[in-house]
Amino acid sequence: MLSNTVLRRVEWGDCDPAGIVFNPQYFRWFDHGTEMLYEAGGWPKPAMLAEFGGAGCPIVETRAAFRMPCRYGDDVRITSEITRVGRSSFEVAHTLTRDGEVCVEGSETRVWTVRGADGALHSAPLPEPLAERFRDE
Repeated sequence: MLSNTVLRRVEWGDCDPAGIVFNPQYFRWFDHGTEMLYEAGGWPKPAMLAEFGGAGCPIVETRAAFRMPCRYGDDVRITSEITRVGRSSFEVAHTLTRDGEVCVEGSETRVWTVRGADGALHSAPLPEPLAERFRDE
């Protein structure tokens, strides 16, 4: 399956007053990791949506397990990988490590959407070229 790694230095603005990463920041980083995953697959998000007529890939489920805290100044690696491709949804796993040790594991389920005649978002089947690339075929 498609995978990509992003390197990041923890900044002061990512942290709480104790200098530890404020946990919602991880979800922001995971979202960024997913966007970089699309790009690694050959489709920056705006191009991907335009190419296949999509409206977006909203998250319908997410979770995280916090193993070790990250602090101001830490250099971390965030690896994002497609782990399942369904008819209209796909799952992404995120693993954040520091010096080879797992600090946070996260996952998200996203749904391919198009804009209907009513203007609302509706799930739709993943375009096959996109599904194939997500499976790294």
